[in-house]
Amino acid sequence: MANAAKLSRRERQILEILYQRGSASVSDVREAMSDPPSYSAVRTLLAVLEQKGHVSHRADGLKYVYKPTVDREAARRSAVKHLLETYFGGSAEQIVAALLDVEARSLTDEDLDRMSTMIEQAKKEGR
Repeated sequence: MANAAKLSRRERQILEILYQRGSASVSDVREAMSDPPSYSAVRTLLAVLEQKGHVSHRADGLKYVYKPTVDREAARRSAVKHLLETYFGGSAEQIVAALLDVEARSLTDEDLDRMSTMIEQAKKEGR
């Protein structure tokens, strides 16, 4: 599977647009970007994403239409795994502590209840 963690900011931005739209041409991607680079730069970034295994394309008349090759959930898991291993020494406890430290003020009681339920479910499943 392609490694979502080894993407530049612009590559992640393009991939997010493709996830939102399902598929898009270079022009469509460029229109959806904030402060977009040139058309040729977007085309080059899409070619790089294709080389890395993140997108594929099909011809639609004179243009190429790109789509993600890895589903969004798999890409998220890959990115989180890389983040966990790279910055938290593989410690899920440390990554959760860091998230709570950064996001504590914005978490609602409902968010915390859902997290608690997920933790209880993981305990039951013996993870």
